[in-house]
Amino acid sequence: MPEVAPALSLPKPSLAVRVFRPLARLWLRITGWHIEGEMPKDPKFIIVAAPHSSNWDLPHVLAAGLEFGVRVHWMGKDSLFKWPYAGFMRWLGGIPVDRSKANNAVAQMIERFDHEDKLVLVIPPEGTRGRVTRWKSGFYHIAVGAKIPLALGFLDYKRKAAGIARVFHPTGNFEADLAEIQAFYATVTPCYPDRSAKD
Repeated sequence: MPEVAPALSLPKPSLAVRVFRPLARLWLRITGWHIEGEMPKDPKFIIVAAPHSSNWDLPHVLAAGLEFGVRVHWMGKDSLFKWPYAGFMRWLGGIPVDRSKANNAVAQMIERFDHEDKLVLVIPPEGTRGRVTRWKSGFYHIAVGAKIPLALGFLDYKRKAAGIARVFHPTGNFEADLAEIQAFYATVTPCYPDRSAKD
């Protein structure tokens, strides 16, 4: 069972969170999932969303965020944010990333964090729900560049548990930090274990 962080005080939920939290609770009740841990008290941080192997991961993550009283955001290529879907995608917490620009997604998100007072961003380091063999490093470099912590979020399909295990402060030593982070996720069961990255 993952180590669960101690309870922390949360900022007052926004109106949108208060309105849609009952729907999130209903979703969790219907699907049989439960929440563990607490969100960090930091106003800005990245939730490491792992393992990521199914389309069902997104609704579970969004529901967990609402249950915690936090509006979570996620990155998407800018083509997903065109009419008539733009408003809906942003309502779901989507942040468009322009991949045609010289600066990459990491630089764009660091800049976004620098200009926001509060921002909770969910990033699946595996990058895709398909089978992968290695995590992408963007989530880590965004955290280091923006000087924000990482919250180790998890979706354990074996126990039907979603939550935050603990807060991790990057040291700048990517290889050492990644080994420690992935050691935690070795105890978490994804929806499709054969798609989960091993390193």
